[in-house]
Amino acid sequence: MPFPILVKESLIPGRTSKLVLAAPEIAKKARPGNFVMLRISKPGERFPLTIADTDPDAGTVTIIYLVVGKSTALLESLEAGMEILDVAGPLGRDAPIEKIGPITCVGGGTGIAAMHHLAKGYAKAGNPVTAVIGAQRADLLLMEKELLVFCEKVLITTQDGSRGMKGIVTDALIEELKNNPKEVVAVGPVPMMEAVAAITKPLGIKTIVSLNPIMLDGVGMCGACRVTVGGKVRFACVEGPEFDGHLVDFPELKKRLAAYKPDEKLSMDLFTEAQKAGKCGCGQASHGH
Repeated sequence: MPFPILVKESLIPGRTSKLVLAAPEIAKKARPGNFVMLRISKPGERFPLTIADTDPDAGTVTIIYLVVGKSTALLESLEAGMEILDVAGPLGRDAPIEKIGPITCVGGGTGIAAMHHLAKGYAKAGNPVTAVIGAQRADLLLMEKELLVFCEKVLITTQDGSRGMKGIVTDALIEELKNNPKEVVAVGPVPMMEAVAAITKPLGIKTIVSLNPIMLDGVGMCGACRVTVGGKVRFACVEGPEFDGHLVDFPELKKRLAAYKPDEKLSMDLFTEAQKAGKCGCGQASHGH
């Protein structure tokens, strides 16, 4: 059953967009930490995107994505009123959210979207939540207004100093840790999550990270998403994607994420050439080609 796109909003032109999908069954069952697997066309690949928000009453699921390769470029070619061929979910385990006290949620880049859903879950459970978000510059920041709805504080960093503290999220985090949060949650680029875990580990502050390994089926059959946590192989799609950040083998994760970079570049180059020839490959007749 195709999934209609109700709303498309460009958050960072040509780079990051938000889609609101009509997906009532997923919206009803999804919990913070869950993700969905999308397929744009029949010959296309399945790829995961974390759920940024849900509205069970309206039957909608919100996803925010960064255009990084062919599949997300195909997704970006769709507009409101069009449909996504397949959306499978909710997948993954629910995040281990309990009422435990002050929580600090750290997000970088498009990871802020996934962090938003987690932070909202912690707030609904009765925890005071502080959000720390960062980007290279002010126009690349995401979801500040949405986070202000339920967070007690939203701390902002930009590398160029155009908004908030000049620096990176870990600079603001170090200051915020003086307030003794019970738990830290980090979602974003792998080096950022690794750095957050390195800061909190000596302090003994429990730290949850949301991992983004390569996924193929999303249900634990292929093993492509395996990560090493605490010396044991874990499948992120069915045992995660949230794990104890102090136990994750980040160097291994970075190597695995880089394994197919040449193939991904070739696929994107061929897609770009097809676009120039007037063929986007999304399978939507309404594009007019």
